[in-house]
Amino acid sequence: MSTNAYTQIVLQNRPITDILPDTFRVLTKPLQDLQPGPDEVIVKVTYLSLDPAMRGWLRDTRSYLPPVKIGEVMRAGGLGVIVKIGGNSRHREGDVVIGTFGWTEYAIMSDKSLETIVPPPGSTALDFLNTLGMPGMTAFFGLHDVGQLKFGETLVVSGAAGAVGSLVCQLGKKIGARVIAIAGSQEKCTWLEDELNVDKALNYKSPAFQNEFKEAVGYLDVFFDNVGGDILDMALSRLKQNARVVLCGGISAYNASTPKGLTGYLNLISQRAKMQGFIVFDYAAQYSRARSEMAAGLADGSIKRKFHVVDGLENAPKALPMLFSGGNTGKLVVKVSDEASIGSKL
Repeated sequence: MSTNAYTQIVLQNRPITDILPDTFRVLTKPLQDLQPGPDEVIVKVTYLSLDPAMRGWLRDTRSYLPPVKIGEVMRAGGLGVIVKIGGNSRHREGDVVIGTFGWTEYAIMSDKSLETIVPPPGSTALDFLNTLGMPGMTAFFGLHDVGQLKFGETLVVSGAAGAVGSLVCQLGKKIGARVIAIAGSQEKCTWLEDELNVDKALNYKSPAFQNEFKEAVGYLDVFFDNVGGDILDMALSRLKQNARVVLCGGISAYNASTPKGLTGYLNLISQRAKMQGFIVFDYAAQYSRARSEMAAGLADGSIKRKFHVVDGLENAPKALPMLFSGGNTGKLVVKVSDEASIGSKL
């Protein structure tokens, strides 16, 4: 190796609202300290996924995962290559794996926490952080199992230009629904209409958005919500009887110290509608089925994807807030190391 140290980024302070420059701290660790035990391996991280859920992990509150501790490496899923194995490892050096490595250049991982990946035809390893990974699984099960979207129905998707939202739009079209997408710029709306073939994309920053929403949507069968807040309230005012609201995320409120409550929820009663939250990890036993269908879409070109790549682990703290400001289109990832050097040995 050309250096005797590697970088980690740890949580230094819990943000009350927006993520600040002092939220995280950079540490330098000696490479010689990386020694795998039995049933462990050392992974050189190549890419890390940045996801809206990470903002919730910074809060010291009860949730589906424990909060990241002060002084702990920031939690994140990613791709990497095994560069050293312990005595009893079932893996081999050079295996490409996916796991929860955190914001680090190298990680010591247990065998059972890693999944070796072999990209199907028409895909790449990076797709396991998007279409074949958590965003794809979230879109698939959120739409099929929670939303129960059917042919001919009207689907409205907020945060539609993000990783999950853009996949939900495409899955909705494959089912045969009328798809209305909501995004935060005209550029994103053009991409959604021209590339992903949604029936209509609406810019929520437009002064005429409320009227455009009513005209384009009419009344909806399924609302797949990644944003929450005022847009969720607006959707609740346009429910058909027996509509389904899929609560995937609420990026409009993730940085709020006290999120604003809903005002339109009584429409759920009058329209006999259902609003349901879900966590994708609950569907882990069914991932293989979803991956098979998503991989087929990648192979035949019916599912498209877009990546927003940020270079360098040191830029992860600056890149994470892009998820809440609308600064990315498609899947946001951090490139940690050059894939050409992934065979490097410790």
